[in-house]
Amino acid sequence: MTPHPTLRIIRDEHSALSAVLRSIGLLLSESRRHGGLPDFTVMRAMLFYIDEFPEKVHHTKETALLFPKLRERSAALAAVLDRLDADHATSHAAVRELEHDLLELEMMSDAADAETRRLRFEAKTHAYIASYLEHMRTEEIEVLPLAERVLTEADWAGLDSAFMQNRDPLTHREADDEFRPLFKKILMTLPSPLGLGPATQALHDSNDRRVS
Repeated sequence: MTPHPTLRIIRDEHSALSAVLRSIGLLLSESRRHGGLPDFTVMRAMLFYIDEFPEKVHHTKETALLFPKLRERSAALAAVLDRLDADHATSHAAVRELEHDLLELEMMSDAADAETRRLRFEAKTHAYIASYLEHMRTEEIEVLPLAERVLTEADWAGLDSAFMQNRDPLTHREADDEFRPLFKKILMTLPSPLGLGPATQALHDSNDRRVS
């Protein structure tokens, strides 16, 4: 049975976001291991991606569209959905705070307390990553299977129509051109393979069109 587009899109977006989150952690760990500072440009690009797409589009549609449908059809995960909604309500502010903290780390890299600032930022970022990955894991193992069991074809038709409008540059072949530089910067940094083949191919296709 072919999965509903909504399920495929959510899982693809989770895969892309997981790759970005894990890469942020790797960048911090590698810079620490080599005794240098993290690549601030790449870190900014990755945090901006999280701010711009998962926070503004992905979470919004889960909270506004998917979760209410699930509540209508089943009370089985009411407490879980409440917790996930609470995560969604605070996560945008959390990534904005990390963006500010990264800027502070960069601007204050020569300050007397620079190492203390760096340790604080690293601990906060690793905690953020762990929390976000657990959030998505809960959605994958509890919420999406419930959706497959209880939602009706009419439910799916509305959800599919909404989720197919998503234009996440790491999962969608037709990502908006204005985000192409961000798209390229992140893709060229992520370790592979990370399940982002369609996105990588889209980048190559776009470059080929520009050349021709």
